[in-house]
Amino acid sequence: MQPQRPTVITLIAGPGAEKHLAKIAATLDERIDWLGPAACDIEAGSVTEAVVRAAVGGLPIDVVVQPAAGRKKRLLVADLESTIIENEMLEELADFLGMRAHVAEITRRAMNGEIDFVAALTERVALLRGLRASVLDEAARRVRLMPGAAALLATLRRAGVRTALASGGFTVFAEPVAARLGFDRVVANRLALDGDRLAGTLTPPLVTAATKLETLGALTAEFGLTLDETVAVGDGANDLPMLSAAGLGIAFRAKPAVAAASRWRIDHADLTALLYAQGYRRAEFAGD
Repeated sequence: MQPQRPTVITLIAGPGAEKHLAKIAATLDERIDWLGPAACDIEAGSVTEAVVRAAVGGLPIDVVVQPAAGRKKRLLVADLESTIIENEMLEELADFLGMRAHVAEITRRAMNGEIDFVAALTERVALLRGLRASVLDEAARRVRLMPGAAALLATLRRAGVRTALASGGFTVFAEPVAARLGFDRVVANRLALDGDRLAGTLTPPLVTAATKLETLGALTAEFGLTLDETVAVGDGANDLPMLSAAGLGIAFRAKPAVAAASRWRIDHADLTALLYAQGYRRAEFAGD
């Protein structure tokens, strides 16, 4: 029988929940290592994950349980929309056509795994046919970074971690975000143009769930790493394969079906939770 690997339990407070976290930590008869005011590690011994989760209850505090060794990963592969940025850019484009609500519902179903991702993407992009290409610039100005994104990328970059965006969204939005935050690689779909209008189609090949998984594997091999040395983050059903394959695959504020299928999830905290989960201390954060 293999010896059991030492486990660490990390508690990460959502906005305004730091006082609740401190009270919970005080009730646990274990060694507490404070990573910052909003996060602490518990060296799992007599206390179990079930006991910790029971103590947290319904409070806005995330719980990440993992092997203590090898927590700091060497490669991050991240989804873009509703992960690194707050927006769903197809919805932003549809807003110019008065179709935001319709497109948002298709997006919700696709990201929750209720309908086929590629079919849903093709259907939504087709609705954009004839839209002025200049609208892409207008939509890009609406991009809002997810809280914690800048600190996450700056901290990982300073630590020498490789980073990639793998998005079922569009290069016209992904590439500027990648440049702004310092991602090393970008994999995303390309919108086809018909003159100065959107053609309502994508330029093959399409970025799918399989593409995201392949990107994780290819970059892992390129950089001479193992999958155990990788972290992936996303919110939709098309992220699940890469989340399952990564050493630490985090469903971030994910759709219900995705959250339910993921071993690790962040429901309350911002993207700096990925740093705390890897054992970074608040004093080590950069770019926030």
